[in-house]
Amino acid sequence: MAADEPVRLVRPLQAAQPPAMRAVDAGILLLEPQTATHAAAMFQVLSDPAIYLYENQPPASLESLRTRFARLESRQSADGSQQWLNWVIRLPGGALAGYVQATVYPDRRATIAYELASAYWGRSLARTATEAMLRELVASYGVDSFSALLKRDNLRSLHLLQRLGFRLASAALQRRSEVPPDELLMLRRASAGGGS
Repeated sequence: MAADEPVRLVRPLQAAQPPAMRAVDAGILLLEPQTATHAAAMFQVLSDPAIYLYENQPPASLESLRTRFARLESRQSADGSQQWLNWVIRLPGGALAGYVQATVYPDRRATIAYELASAYWGRSLARTATEAMLRELVASYGVDSFSALLKRDNLRSLHLLQRLGFRLASAALQRRSEVPPDELLMLRRASAGGGS
């Protein structure tokens, strides 16, 4: 560059805005983007003691759940590096059965989780809702790999993940990921479909 040439400032490329969350029609159920307005109905769902057999605990109060849901409406971590995507599961009659959720990272990975009230177990609703979320994460958010963490004793969740095409991470990866001894790390590539 010649000494008398003007210096051009190069601006960094702006990161693309993530797509707005949308409702996902899964046939027998609908995934709705979770908002604070869902808190009252979800408080009832999440107060089911059966879903805490292996971990966590019910919300302390309706107000604490409403505050948490309002915070999650930002759909991203404070530094903007992670997308927080939460959907409630609405049944045809209008009742809420639970939720599915994902944290999407910049490297196109997503960690997933789900929770349904015990009244809805054994009806394939968790599988249908989770499959619909996985498809949405690939199509709208460019996710190419998934992970899920669960308690070793939670065989219901283990079988669901296996039906969805997740496989147990290697022992070495479990150690590198600092997975506690009572938990399992399950992985799936976006191209790996679940079995029927």
